[in-house]
Amino acid sequence: MRIIFLGPPGVGKGTQSQKLVDSLHIPHISTGEMLREAIRQKTELGLKVAAQMEGGRLAADEIVVQLVRQRLAQSDCRNGYLLDGFPRTLPQAASLDLALAVDDEAIDAVLNLTVDQDELFRRLMDRAKKEDRGDDNEETIRKRMEVYDDMTFPLINYYHEQQVLHRIDGLGTVEEVFERILGVLKKVEQDKKA
Repeated sequence: MRIIFLGPPGVGKGTQSQKLVDSLHIPHISTGEMLREAIRQKTELGLKVAAQMEGGRLAADEIVVQLVRQRLAQSDCRNGYLLDGFPRTLPQAASLDLALAVDDEAIDAVLNLTVDQDELFRRLMDRAKKEDRGDDNEETIRKRMEVYDDMTFPLINYYHEQQVLHRIDGLGTVEEVFERILGVLKKVEQDKKA
């Protein structure tokens, strides 16, 4: 299965991503990790990314898309993958669709893990205290939540229109949330076969 995982910071996406890739035996593809690795290895793309990110800017869409396309071409992605942190913008989503269409493929499911804003804020404040993140205060956390919502709203609409978006309630135990995710993916798999 080709899966995109969306969810704001603090929603539990990291925990659920790991459980999902372990269960499905597919690679977890994190653009953040790929960008850091390209910078660490000083690849041509890594040097471009480093130059762009020095001023606090995000890596340009075309560079991120190029990195992702290189990664998806690797043999371990033949039976599917979980994309985490990509796409972040509509141009990235459109580029991904075009790249997949070349091989007559498409995204099977976009999982949007959600909890209400108050719960999300509480989780992020708890995490900031537990991990001693001094720079995570009420103002910065609320700003991050706002930026995430602004960035992902167009993506949610985009994938909703393609009928591959699945909203998953992130409240409950890790196992309860994971069972909801597996239930959605089972239905997607059945619909593909029908």
